[in-house]
Amino acid sequence: MNKLFEVTEENYTITVRATLISRDLLLEVTGGDHPHIGTVTTVSKDTAPETLRFPSHDGRFHKDDLLAQKIVQKIQPFLPGNCVITVGVHVDHISQAQIQVSSKMASQLGSQIAQWLAAQLFLEDEPLYYKKGEKPQ
Repeated sequence: MNKLFEVTEENYTITVRATLISRDLLLEVTGGDHPHIGTVTTVSKDTAPETLRFPSHDGRFHKDDLLAQKIVQKIQPFLPGNCVITVGVHVDHISQAQIQVSSKMASQLGSQIAQWLAAQLFLEDEPLYYKKGEKPQ
């Protein structure tokens, strides 16, 4: 199941494509003039977020995980399974006003996603695993 979320402020838009994969959640956060994958953050309801930052074109590492952290703060209590968040938002010649509003935009997106998750019914059967001592036949 896919769902799109968007917030526009200060002349740019951040979009989140949320994909439920059984009980797991993939969030693709993109926006600005050059969407990309700058960071990957993993989290679950019971684990702390971990982030991998990719190098940018100018040799520095992307800081997009700052947006992921704002989203995680809102959605973590509602996660039914694992969550992977890719983030890549680039606004050419970004202004101070655009930088300042980005955290608010990510927080708003996180609230929208949290409401959506809270309304989902996860009716799938739980995966079956072999019990102690059992093996495939």
